[in-house]
Amino acid sequence: MSQPESPEMLSIDELLDEYALARDHSLALIADLGVDEVAWRPDENSSSIAWHLGHQAAVNHYMVRNLTAAEVSFDQRFDAVFDSATPEPARGDLPPLDAIVDYRDKIAESTVATVRRIADGDVGAPRQLALIADGMLRAIINHEYQHSTWIEEVRSTMTESPAPKPESSRLVVVDGYHLLANPTVTH
Repeated sequence: MSQPESPEMLSIDELLDEYALARDHSLALIADLGVDEVAWRPDENSSSIAWHLGHQAAVNHYMVRNLTAAEVSFDQRFDAVFDSATPEPARGDLPPLDAIVDYRDKIAESTVATVRRIADGDVGAPRQLALIADGMLRAIINHEYQHSTWIEEVRSTMTESPAPKPESSRLVVVDGYHLLANPTVTH
């Protein structure tokens, strides 16, 4: 992966494209794994790949609903189990993988719709919310890649096939994590 010389300012549409790439990358990491492998964890103090997938979506939703949209929960049970405040031993009884993927998709659809409303200026304080949306999307994208790294670690214990690499050319690697660089922060 090539490293950008300096982080660039991105439009909301470009950030939404990066958001889709980050989410797709997480799912690509499990494409060749079975349901049991995605649910597996080595012990009760570890998180399964399935938990990471749900956690990515839950944090995404927490950020959108608390920073921009004040929307209601998609599923309060999911919010509780996928919150990182939930101790690892309580992270074992997860919903089925298809329900987790559906949860991720619903949150992504809502996120895109909210950000599009902001980009269209169809909100109070449109310039202020545009700045919030930029930082929020970058954080959501980087959080997705953070947990993708951990998904890769668990995945590597189950398969020798190489993990797919992220598709974005805008990523940098910091401390072993892929990140969408912030144009105002040096790394």
